[in-house]
Amino acid sequence: MFFEETWLDIAARTLVLSLIGIAWVTLVIRLIGLRSLSKMTNFDFVVTIASGSLLAGAVQASEWTAFAQALGALAALFGLQLLIAKLRQQSESFEQAIQNGPIFLMWEGKFIDEALRTSRVAKDDVIAKLREANVLEMSKVRAVVLETTGDISVLHGDKLEDDIVDGIDRP
Repeated sequence: MFFEETWLDIAARTLVLSLIGIAWVTLVIRLIGLRSLSKMTNFDFVVTIASGSLLAGAVQASEWTAFAQALGALAALFGLQLLIAKLRQQSESFEQAIQNGPIFLMWEGKFIDEALRTSRVAKDDVIAKLREANVLEMSKVRAVVLETTGDISVLHGDKLEDDIVDGIDRP
């Protein structure tokens, strides 16, 4: 790409392509916004993983066309993410079509076995999340929610306001 196939070419390619690749991703994220790095939806998560893979492929490119294709794919992914975010804001039916809803795994200190089964989450995994959230008494657990991103939220304390769990089907 820069020199004859030598260690100097490898070093120059690594440095130049890495700098251009990082600058490109930074520019695209600045244009689209910080939401592009969020993990609010399953699609956001996929874009985040794919963008890392595309950037890695770009900096390993041995031809300019492969490098340009990887950078173009990065821009296309972030652009598609922006479009989907806007469509989700404008259309509830679109939102429901592409997004899984959150699921209660526990309610009022009790496991919901059917939800654990259908979501394929083990009780031991939930208990580990309870420990991470510093839960000391199961009776203080108001709810455990498997979020749309795959994260598990532990809601514990003396009281749970309805607005926090609005939109989740209660057991």
